[in-house]
Amino acid sequence: MDGAVSSPARRRATVQDLLDVPDHLVAELVDGEVVASPRPAFRHSRAASIIGVSLGGPYDLGKGGPGGWWILDEPELHLGPDVLVPDLAGWRREKMPVFPDVAYSEVSPDWVCEILSPATAGLDRVRKLPIYARAAVRHVWLVDPGLRILEVLRLEGSSWVLVAAHDHDAVVRAEPFAEIELALAALWIANPT
Repeated sequence: MDGAVSSPARRRATVQDLLDVPDHLVAELVDGEVVASPRPAFRHSRAASIIGVSLGGPYDLGKGGPGGWWILDEPELHLGPDVLVPDLAGWRREKMPVFPDVAYSEVSPDWVCEILSPATAGLDRVRKLPIYARAAVRHVWLVDPGLRILEVLRLEGSSWVLVAAHDHDAVVRAEPFAEIELALAALWIANPT
């Protein structure tokens, strides 16, 4: 050898390693590594809740909208070797005709929504987006409550395309849920001045 020092191979984390993470953290298995994040702050949780309610009525329950979807908060997704927990995910009922009675899904969703925070924005953008692309998730929403921005991404081939970016108090129709309007002002909590 010419002076090179080999480092020991890093052990790939397992589902058991996920189970060993304390319950007060959100644990994911990303590219063979356990990533533990703090539970979302209220601003983050509220944005996810408003999106879930806004889409759940017309799309999941079919109330005043087209129906045809299952919309879930924080589902556990087993996408190949990766275990991810997006803030929201949705499956078209054609893809998942029967709602399963399971703790996690191995069927990739058609849409996911990640609510960005300073602690998770890099993970969501840099590490999780490629996994969603490999799993053929067709649409991703990235929502940043701090900046008051909704980015709508569509998978084309193996690459993400920014379809639209909306900010502040816009009222939008965002794919794949373009049949209804979503008032972004409802997602944001004003900072006290």
